Amino acid sequence: MSNSYLNLLGLALRAGKCTLGEESIVREIKQRKAKLVLIANDTGKQTKKKLTDKCSFYEIPCYVVDDRDTLSQAIGKAGRVAIAILDQGFAKKLQSLLDESIRG
Repeated sequence: MSNSYLNLLGLALRAGKCTLGEESIVREIKQRKAKLVLIANDTGKQTKKKLTDKCSFYEIPCYVVDDRDTLSQAIGKAGRVAIAILDQGFAKKLQSLLDESIRG
């Protein structure tokens, strides 16, 4: 995957447009505040299933991305396996970067 989405992810976090932590992310999904959810590819099965099921039920885009170390390093916080993006602008740009890296 390209690193450009990781740079944008760090920027989104510094701008205060992200939620971290499984329970907080589920709450944001239920309240329809989450615009995009990113899940590390080495997340546990139960956590991954819970988040992907919630996203599909509430029709929120969800991507399985790099491993937890890469994701954690991008935002400067250790041990993070999922991130919810709360801003539509950041979410749209991240989606286009992720779609581009999948295609390209």
